[in-house]
Formats: sequence, C-alpha cells, structure tokens
Amino acid sequence: MTSIKNEDLLALKSYITGADATQYNALAASTLVLDLTHSNLAQRHAEIRFDKHDAVDELRRRIHQKTGTPPHSQHLQLKSGGVVYHEILPNCESERLLGYYNLPLGANVHCIDINPHSSSANGAYEDTSLVEKFRMTDEEYDRRKGTLRDWGRQKKECDPGFSLKKHAREHAELVEARRLYRESGAVKEGFELDSGTIVRCSENNNDNTHSTKKESDEAKSAAEIENGPDSIQHLSLHSRCQVQPGARRGEIAFIGPIDELGGGGHWVGVILDEPMGKTDGTVQSSGVRYFEAPGSNRGGFFRGKNVEAGDFPEIDIMDELEDSEDEL
Repeated sequence: MTSIKNEDLLALKSYITGADATQYNALAASTLVLDLTHSNLAQRHAEIRFDKHDAVDELRRRIHQKTGTPPHSQHLQLKSGGVVYHEILPNCESERLLGYYNLPLGANVHCIDINPHSSSANGAYEDTSLVEKFRMTDEEYDRRKGTLRDWGRQKKECDPGFSLKKHAREHAELVEARRLYRESGAVKEGFELDSGTIVRCSENNNDNTHSTKKESDEAKSAAEIENGPDSIQHLSLHSRCQVQPGARRGEIAFIGPIDELGGGGHWVGVILDEPMGKTDGTVQSSGVRYFEAPGSNRGGFFRGKNVEAGDFPEIDIMDELEDSEDEL
C-alpha cells in the first residue's frame, strides 16, 4: 500500500480512525457485529448486529433477507482480516450457535451463492444497464394528450406569444414576489395584491410582459380608486370585524394611508383574536408602528374590501366543544 505523505490527509485519517480501537466498547458482551458480503453482489452490509446465542439459521435468514439467496443455496465463509478460517456448507450446522465460532467483532461473513441459475447472478440485482428502458419516439410523444408539450400547444393557441421558457421565468418571478410579500409585506414592482394574494399586474397586448405607460397609468388610477378613501368608508376604529381570507375575527385598530406598504393607498390595521396574522402593527419595510398588537402574529394590514365590520364577537372555543358534544 502506498504511504500517505500529505499532512492534511494524514490528519484526516487520524481523525476518522481515532476511535477505531474503542468503537465496540459500549456493546454488550453477547453482541456480535458482522459485515455481510455476497459472491454475486458488490454491495456490502456493514456492521449488522447479531447475538452469540443466535443460531446459524438466523444468520442465513438475515442473509436471505438482504441478498435474496435462500438458505439452501448459501455456502458461508467466515473471514477475519481477509483470511477464511471456517466454512459452513449449505444445510450444515444450522442449529449451531454463532458464539461457537469465536467470531471477532467486525468479522466478515461471505456468502457464496451455489445456485448457477440464481437471480442475483451476472449483476441482475445491481447493474441498471441490464434493465430495459422505456422508450418513446418523438412522434409518439407528440400524439399523446395530457403531456407538457400538449399543454404548451393549448396555451399557444390562446396566446401566440406563449413559450415554456417564458412561462417558467414568469412563474419563478411570481414565486419570488409572493415570498417577498410573505416575509416583508412589500409588493414587488410589476405585481399587485388581489384579495390577499400577490398576482402579476395586467399585461399589455404587445408582448404580455411590460405594460405601456398608458396602461400603467390606468392601472394606477384604478388602484387609487380601489384602495382610496372610499374603500374604508364603511369601517370605523375599534369596531369588531371579520377579515378575509380565512374569516379571521378581530378589532379595527388603524384606518388610513400607508405609502410604504403594498403600493400605498388606504389600509386597515386589525388586532386579531387568534395568532393568525403577520405583524404586531409594524410595517417591516419602514419599521413604522401604526398600532399595538399583543404579539408578532396577532396583527395584520388588510385592504378595506377584505374587511367586514359588524357583530363578530370573539369565538369561544369551549362553546364550540359543548356544541359538538351535543351533535348526533
């Protein structure tokens, strides 16, 4: 064996093998740790635990379980340090206990499969090149329905500018925009909040990606109307309310414009009855606190269209439990 001269490799070897002399110290006195190998297989089952009171039949059963070779086809070689010091022929010594063989910890039990027609022969269990692969011609795939290519064709019929590459890019951008909103409450440029969900802003008819200045101005005007003072006229401070989505209940603690949140406009700050919010009343992007919630997930900012004021008392969980007990 070539000696190792690299100091880093020597240090690594010393670290890895440092506990070799004591690795079995915590084992019970009757425990055996054996490596199992097989004549037809490259796999090695390392440090399989047995008891000295287990019979050879149990050893054969475990080998059968791990390699597929039945007990009557197993010729076993007991090895230590790579040297065979005992052999057990098929159907022999079945009732003898493993402790009889004085096997050292870490010894190797090598199974020779004597069946010339064994299923494990010639790499049948491990060589994936022997497995016939499913193949389909491009023409066959093109005729199939419900495939990615078929879906792409249907999309292209509705939108001549559609491409799978463009779709993948836009989907990744949408995922990133939703992540940003979820973590900071900020709405990425080119996206908007619609019923509590981040969606891509309306696209123009030319390339379905970038809006023209006119369309951008129109969209901005529409957003200003939708999120303007009229959007919160039906609400008042300290009113009980229910927020969508999720029918979450709480009390209105703030009503007014917040320029740094979600494209600006008017927002409603709600202290929720249950910890189902995303803030304590502070806008993360600016650090400005607009109301006081009793916890980091007991508050939320919502558009007026998603908030309904009215008789929404705090739900008593015990009342629900009592009702459920009366159900038949």
